Amino acid sequence: MGDIRANDDSYQLKSGAKQNAHVIVCGNEKGGSGKTTTSMHVVVALLKRGFKVATIDLDTRQQSLTRYVHNRRNWAKRFDLPLQLPNHFRFDTAEFDSRIESQSLDFSHLVQAISEVEDTHDFVVIDTPGHDGYLMRLSHSMADTLITPMNDSFVDFDVLGKVDPQSLEISEVSHYATMVREARRQRRVADDGLLDWIVVRNRMASLNSRNQERLHAALVELSMRLGFRISEGISERLIFREYFPMGLTALDDFEMMDKGGKPTVSHLSARNEIRKLIRSLRLPIDDVGRKRADARRSWLEKSSKPVDMPDIFAE
Repeated sequence: MGDIRANDDSYQLKSGAKQNAHVIVCGNEKGGSGKTTTSMHVVVALLKRGFKVATIDLDTRQQSLTRYVHNRRNWAKRFDLPLQLPNHFRFDTAEFDSRIESQSLDFSHLVQAISEVEDTHDFVVIDTPGHDGYLMRLSHSMADTLITPMNDSFVDFDVLGKVDPQSLEISEVSHYATMVREARRQRRVADDGLLDWIVVRNRMASLNSRNQERLHAALVELSMRLGFRISEGISERLIFREYFPMGLTALDDFEMMDKGGKPTVSHLSARNEIRKLIRSLRLPIDDVGRKRADARRSWLEKSSKPVDMPDIFAE
């Protein structure tokens, strides 16, 4: 049966005053793009600012975010560390002979979970699987902010769009980008909500190359057609992989690692990358972000009819 299952890193949600939680979805159909690492760093950044954060892991197979949170809780207990933790829930999909029946139950459980969480939390961060599916599409249609991490290569770019091998001009919008566009339309029809989409370039090379310049040009062209913003994310640093077993992030104090000593150059550089990424997301966490969110709500309230998406986003 599909369900939001509380594990030892979770707790049972209780009803409270409506806070209108901001839903952040980290999604990409390609595995290995850094979704879970990005998600966890966003979560810890919000927790360190004093926000109440709930997390939902929709990847029923890998459950990487679930294991990240579990590792963090265990590390905090082992060394009695004051690590901030989200209220985490993993998602188990329904298993019925009827696909419609399974999807119906998945839908009701996820909607119920989001509704309960947003009553008591400021932010909900959802980590999605690396493949298309019903829950993948449903979560995207619920998002206020969509983060799509991608490795800095044309292999990962192919998830968004296809290019001509000679001219590198955009020849076709890919499956995932089409799915996001449809999710935007569904969200607009459902509650007049706007989905802010940010494509995050991970594992960027330290030196500019001709290939990087071409990739950037292609991303800029596609962003104009699809309406997403572009941000730099995390580079290929060993330290990001070292954090996972401890459940730590670049934003945690260096002394919380088992090595001790002073912060390394790699640690400080990783922290600066994450802080830059968080600023680029423009979440409603400071005066600038809140003003932007208020402006969006004001515009929506004054809007007499839904935006005609086909006129804005290219086919």
